[in-house]
Order: sequence, then C-alpha cells, then structure tokens
Amino acid sequence: MTLIQLFKNISPYVRPYRWLVILALILTLIGSLTAQVNAWVLRYTVDEINSLVEQHKVLAEGIKILITISIILLLKELINSFIQFGQKFYGEKLRILISRDLAQKVIEKILTYKLAFFSTGGNQPGKLQTRIDRGVESLTRLVQNFFIDILPLFANSIVALIIMFNANFYVGAVGLCIIPIYFYVSQLQAKKLKGARRNIRELRENKSQGILGILESIPVIKSFIREEIEENKQMDLQTNLTSAQKKTRKTSFFFDGLKSFIEQIGVVIIIILTAYLVLDGQMTIGAIMFHVLLFNNVSAPIRQLHRIYDQMNDALIYSEGFFDILNANDQKEDSGKYIPKHIYGKFDIKNVNFTYPENEERTLRDINMRILPNKITALVGLSGAGKSTLINLLDKFYQPDSGTISLDGVSLEEYDTTVLRENIGLVLQNNHIFNGTVEENILYGNPNATHEEVIEAAKKSYIHEQIMALPQQYETSALALSGGQQQKIAIARMFLKNPPIIFLDEPTASLDAVATEQIKNSMDAIKKNRTVIIISHSISQIIDADCIYVMKEGQIIESGTHEEIYGNDGVYKEIFDAMARSLNIDKISKTLE
Repeated sequence: MTLIQLFKNISPYVRPYRWLVILALILTLIGSLTAQVNAWVLRYTVDEINSLVEQHKVLAEGIKILITISIILLLKELINSFIQFGQKFYGEKLRILISRDLAQKVIEKILTYKLAFFSTGGNQPGKLQTRIDRGVESLTRLVQNFFIDILPLFANSIVALIIMFNANFYVGAVGLCIIPIYFYVSQLQAKKLKGARRNIRELRENKSQGILGILESIPVIKSFIREEIEENKQMDLQTNLTSAQKKTRKTSFFFDGLKSFIEQIGVVIIIILTAYLVLDGQMTIGAIMFHVLLFNNVSAPIRQLHRIYDQMNDALIYSEGFFDILNANDQKEDSGKYIPKHIYGKFDIKNVNFTYPENEERTLRDINMRILPNKITALVGLSGAGKSTLINLLDKFYQPDSGTISLDGVSLEEYDTTVLRENIGLVLQNNHIFNGTVEENILYGNPNATHEEVIEAAKKSYIHEQIMALPQQYETSALALSGGQQQKIAIARMFLKNPPIIFLDEPTASLDAVATEQIKNSMDAIKKNRTVIIISHSISQIIDADCIYVMKEGQIIESGTHEEIYGNDGVYKEIFDAMARSLNIDKISKTLE
C-alpha cells in the first residue's frame, strides 16, 4: 500500500472530525511562527551586546536588553505551552475517536462475511486478531503523531526556510539542498526495510496464532506431555522474529548514521558560509547564530524523519493487512430478497457438488435428495462423509459449486439470508458459549424473550434444576458450567428460538446417558410439526427418522426408512450393526430380561 492509498483509505474516518483537524492546523500555524522567535531573539541579543562591547558600555546598559529578551522568551514559552497542550489534546482525542470507529467498523464488516473468508487467505483467528490490533494501533498512532509531531515539524521547517531565503538567498539555498538528499536517503531506507517489515508482520501473526493454539489445546498438550515440543515450536518462531528484528534495526542504524552525517554537513556549510558573509561585511555576527538556529528548525523534521518513516512504514505494512480485511467486499455474504409469509420446510437438492475453499478434493458429489416438511430426516455416515457440510449448505453458510438447493420451491439463493436463518434452529456437537451469564446465553436464541420464557426453555432442555443449584443461578457465568451443561444451554437457545426447521448435528454427543434420554424426550416433543434434519451416531435418534440418507465419501449411496435400507445389507447395515455392538446390545438385553 502506498502513502496516497493509505490516506485515501483513512480519510473517511478522519472527515467526521474535521473540526478537530482545523483546530490542530490553526495551532500548528501559530506554533510554527513562535518556533522562530529564538532565532530572532538570539540574533538581536548577539548584535546588541556586540555593539555595547564595542562602545565599551557598562552592564547597566545591557540589563534592558536582558529584561526585554527574557520577557519575549517567557511569553513565547507560555504561548507554546498552550499550543502544545492543544496539539496533544486534540491529537489524542482524534486518535481515540478514529480508533473507536476503525475497530467498530472492522467488527461490523467481518460479521457480514461468509464463512469461506475465515478459512482462506491465512485468516485464522489469531492472525486476524493481530492484523486488526496492529492495524488500528499503527493507523491511529500515525494520525495522532501527524498532528502532534509531523505537521508541526514540517510547518516549522517551511517557515524557517522562508525566513532563511528572505535573510540571504545563498544560505537558504544550502538549507533547501540538504533536504532532498536527506529524503532520498530516507526513501532508500524505507525501500530496503519494506520486505523485512512485511516479514516481521507475518511472523508476529504466526506467533499470535501459535499462542492461541496453545491456549486452546492446553489439556491435550499436557495429557500427551508435549510441553517441550510446543516450547520448541514457539522458540523457532521467536528466533525467526528476533533475527528479522535485529536485521531491521541494523539497517536502520546504518541509514540513521548516514542521515546524521548529511545533516552535520549542512550545519558546517551554514557556519562557513555565514562566517564568510560576516567577514565580507554582508552580515552581522548575530546572523551566524540566527541562520544556524533557523537551519536547526529546518533540519528538525530531518532528525525526526527516521522515527516518522518508521511509523509511516509500520502504518503502510499493517494497514495493508487491516484494509484487506475491511475492504474484502467480495467476501460479503450473499443475500436474496425473497421473504416468504410462511416457511414449510421442504428442501429439494439436485445435482449438488461442493468443494471447500483452498481444498483440492471435492467434499460433496452429485447430491440429490428431498427433505419433506413435518418429517424427521437423518443423515448417517462415517466421519468425513459430508454430513455437516450438507447442513452448512442448507443453512446458506456456503454456496454449492454447481447444482441447486430450493426451499419450498424457491432457490435458496433468492431467500433473504437473515429471514432464512430466523426460521432455522441449529444445534452443533460443540456449541459456542459466550462470555456472559447463563440467562444471556439462553437469550441468544431470542433476545426479546422474557425471563419466564428463558426458564421454560431451560426446563425443556433439563438444565433448569442445575441452574437453580448454582450460587447465582441464572446470573452465573456460563463459562463456569461443565461441557454437558453448556450443551444443554445451547439446546435451550434452540427451544427459545422455536423455529420451523431444525438442524441437529450430534446434539447429545457431550451429554451423559441420563441427560441424553432427557434431551431425546424433549426433542421428541419439539420435533412435532417441524422439518428436522439430524446427524447422529445414536441408534435411538436414527431409528425414529421418517427417512434416512446414508452418505459415503461425499455421496448419497442409500436412502429410505430404517427397515427398508437395513434390509439392503449395505453400508447402513454395517454402520447400524457397529453402533449396536458398541453398545453391547446383547448383554444389555439379557440384563433387562
């Protein structure tokens, strides 16, 4: 990303606060004028005192001069203190407001993106978080420092250069010639460091993703005693990051030394030139210090340029990734405009093929099936057969590569996505529990529900009594619950939502036998007069289905009722018999007898 592109991207977020920008510009203009006072005062002081010395005047004559310059300098510092306060205050206020807007905007945007975005382009959670945090931080710091450091410095430089030219053309020309040389060296530095900075960004993202992976996998790491392996992985990442940082700093130090040398050459030339002009009678002695101080104001941004370039290049590198996220409009989730008065729940799937992004092997192949309203449809198959993928397509999380999916005779693509999902309840094997109370998590199913409705949903999912036994009951943090209890909370959400279509993907996988029976009884009640699609390895859930589709390697290979396809002596019979054997049905039957 170029500097022009950066400012083009950031300007919409600065524009609402243009009054802050105007105030900062006014303060900068005043500050750039007061910054030249020292040079004027020093020239006046040197010339006046030199004149007094030549005239052999006493100290009493010089006291007036000292009082005058003291008053001027004190007033200047007083004005400067107000100017600096205003610049810092308005700059920090601008940074805070823009930081808020950028952070909120990127959250609003990523919530509209399709699921494929989060599984492509290295958009893992840890990397996205680093990209967002670093992007917001570098961008807002650049905006803040632009008004606190960069703009005042360059304004001072321009004003000082104008004064130098006004005093003496040749001295001004020397000051002007040094600047482009210095800028050229700084651009070489930026070009040299560009690739290294991008590499550091990628290494930081990988390290953040690695740390997140460790935190999420602590039980597995400890159970397999793999702490040392994870330490070594992180050490390798940290070593690469440290090496890249050292290389970057080494290059920066070399160019910083070169730029300092160029600046000092400018100072030497100014001193020699002004001294010559004094000896030639074209200037007073005070003009030497006058021009040296003015050149100091001209070179002030040059001395700060390495820091400014660091900030700008950080902003360019990190904003590149940040705005890639913010402007990924092609990743926005598709939505049609069709809003039905009522959804019955009849799905027709014809010749559907699907491949996950960045996967080479096709996940679903030539899927043809019909899901009838007010019926229970079961999807059966070994892990990886494509059952959950099919539900993802029905919930419009992904679009098929080819083929059509229709609901109640209308293509799923034409449906308003929000309305569609309002009519679908989804319970997964591992449901996410948000950081909040038990009641807040259940209310996720229907934010407008009453407390009584929340309790009723909890009772239906057989979690109410356990909640009431907690110290803070429904105000207890949901993260403090066990895995099975959290699964019941997720099921309670679905009861509260009360949709006409229900997708159940191993809903009782995390529950014990008693809880599984309780949930089954509760689900048997809610399944009535609804379209239900269930994925389960539970015999009791499958055997009750009105229609069973058997999947293998992304294809439908059998379909029908339990009795029909069990008699085919095919894959379903193998799976069903394996389920029965795993439950030790023979021994259970003898015990029950």
